[in-house]
Amino acid sequence: MTPTERRASASLALIFALRMLGLFLVLPVFALEARRLPGGDDPVWVGLAMGVYGLTQGCLQIPFGMASDRFGRKRVMVIGLVIFALGSLLAALAPSVAWLACGRALQGAGAISAAVTALLADQTRDVVRTKAMALVGASIGLMFALSLVLSPLLNAWLGLHGLFALTALLATGGIAVVLWWVPPEPAKHVDAGRGGLRDVLADAALMRLNAGVFLLHAVQLAMWVALPAMLVQAGLDKDSHWKVYLPAVLGSFVVMGMSLFRLERAGYLRAVFLVAIGLIGTVQLGLWVVAQGQPGLLPLAWLLFVFFCGFNVLEASQPSMVSRLAPASVRGTAMGVYNTLQSLGFFVGGMAGGWLTKNHGAQGLFAVAAMAMLVWLVIAWPMRQPPLAHAAKAP
Repeated sequence: MTPTERRASASLALIFALRMLGLFLVLPVFALEARRLPGGDDPVWVGLAMGVYGLTQGCLQIPFGMASDRFGRKRVMVIGLVIFALGSLLAALAPSVAWLACGRALQGAGAISAAVTALLADQTRDVVRTKAMALVGASIGLMFALSLVLSPLLNAWLGLHGLFALTALLATGGIAVVLWWVPPEPAKHVDAGRGGLRDVLADAALMRLNAGVFLLHAVQLAMWVALPAMLVQAGLDKDSHWKVYLPAVLGSFVVMGMSLFRLERAGYLRAVFLVAIGLIGTVQLGLWVVAQGQPGLLPLAWLLFVFFCGFNVLEASQPSMVSRLAPASVRGTAMGVYNTLQSLGFFVGGMAGGWLTKNHGAQGLFAVAAMAMLVWLVIAWPMRQPPLAHAAKAP
């Protein structure tokens, strides 16, 4: 990577990390702490307050992505982070679960993922794009693992309202990073036009990747409806689940670093991509088997490690391929569609995971998840690897 590429990758990964850490810190304690507020005895309101973030974010990813194509990436990112910070403050001051839901909805309205990933694509060459996207994915994974450790401690000290106030401070830090550390965006992408949404939706290769990210995140969130209970059944206290998650996440980063980038340069990205889908499908079958009896901690730990190996490869390679396939003038729009399907996958995964677990148990959930991964493998099979622009001039 060139110095500009390293600076862009590190600064934009930090923006994602600051934003996602605030979100992840709240999730492990949200359902329990929300019960203490007026209206918290209604599971419907608690569920709405938890999930409405993903709904508003999913609805606004495309408009924010299109706006970044027309008005510039950094301007849209600052506006989105301001909205996210205001939503966090509203949640921090919420006197009831209904107001908490309003704050969460406003948080989701700061939908900057498309603008951030589009700017990262603008500022990196094809040959290092996957590595840059992997850095962003790694920052998100690390924040998830870190939040599992810090959330109970900070909640005991600050409470739920204090956690939301901390989230607002983290978002403010993200604004500072955008203004003073992120490299200037390329002039050719500012005021590039409205972005061709119709062209993006008509592109079979892009829609194949969009379907994939929907299924990936639906399966991921559905898994976590049943996995925590299985870990408890295996003898691991809920406050110690990070002892399984953290090694699995860190180990998977090592595997990805040793395999993905070398194989991509050698022209095997398509094969790695399909193998990663197969790995996640195999994990679902393994969990289906484990769920039929008394879960063991070691099998669950190994299955989680294999899952994160496949998941991190897909998290790094999919947005990289979207950015290569989409013309620069509509890159924000393409990333907006991609992130919308990602958010909808979270929403559907949570709803479907809860319904399947309630009506068919963990075995039914993992059986459906395995079938979903088989469907994705069929959809992805005709894909072609996007060419690397080796001759592209470094930023």
